[in-house]
Amino acid sequence: MFPIHDDTERIHGRPYLNYCLILVNVIIFIYEVIITGFFTNERAVNALFQRYGGIPNEILAGNIPSIFTSMFLHAGIAHLIGNMVFLFVFGDNIEDKFGRIKYLIIYLMWGVAAAITHSLFAVYTGNGEIPAVGASGAISGVLGAYLIMYPKAKIYTIVIAFFITTIRIPAIAFIPFWFIMQIVLNFINPLGGVAYMAHIGGFVAGLGTGYLWKTLRFQNPISFQPKWQTIKNRPNAVEMGIGTEPEIIKGPDFYEIIAEVRGLSGISDIRTDYNSDTKIMKIYTPRSNTPEVSVKLPDDASDLKVDQVQYLNGILRIRLVKQI
Repeated sequence: MFPIHDDTERIHGRPYLNYCLILVNVIIFIYEVIITGFFTNERAVNALFQRYGGIPNEILAGNIPSIFTSMFLHAGIAHLIGNMVFLFVFGDNIEDKFGRIKYLIIYLMWGVAAAITHSLFAVYTGNGEIPAVGASGAISGVLGAYLIMYPKAKIYTIVIAFFITTIRIPAIAFIPFWFIMQIVLNFINPLGGVAYMAHIGGFVAGLGTGYLWKTLRFQNPISFQPKWQTIKNRPNAVEMGIGTEPEIIKGPDFYEIIAEVRGLSGISDIRTDYNSDTKIMKIYTPRSNTPEVSVKLPDDASDLKVDQVQYLNGILRIRLVKQI
């Protein structure tokens, strides 16, 4: 199975940091190709990986910088492409959720967790001198966080068996299957050339980060305010059967409500009811006679009317403008 994209819409613009991570990996790989003659010069390959790879004995002895250099090295074109496809498919939404700076820091920390997990296992099995390279440990953290934050997302996947086809697999099925395969493959071939324990360690770290992030945001939903918005308030009344808490964006002459409501066919399934006295927007769907979403707008949200309703890939956007 090979993922190609998901159906989770980004809210906060293009994932430029994720693009940069992919670009840096590609540029460094080109450098590897040049100095190793496309990995045909065995002496140059060994020298490169011994110098910049993550050697378990040295990592556990305190050589932390080698973890970060090893995260941007790859052992071949297939290794690079596989990692970058997963980072491209899943990393953009994690950047969207965390914000660029937090995403970069957490991505690197997932790589550290993966490297330490692998190093402990490698030293225990007597392979502490073999350098490990690749971004897959950190990317495994991306998958773990994605599973927590977007379990209902659909992953468009190429399946190659006796035929080639494309199917949509829920993240809650795709990612656990991938994780189980890492455990199985590590059990079958623990001393092979793939650092499966790095995948496992990074994934568990990503799961923990995603769970902690969702817990902290639920307890203090007003604390996170992306800089690109003029003013942003969290609703203080939410009733949702699906998705996460909605966001309220205040512009110069409008308010916009963004909510994750999955399973609808389009805007024909959505009915809105805004009470200008209570400042409460109620959103109904055919699933229930009670509001799917109930959002309290700020007290200064007066003389508003619903101007636009958009629904795409599970993301509902409602824009209210001031009445003239």
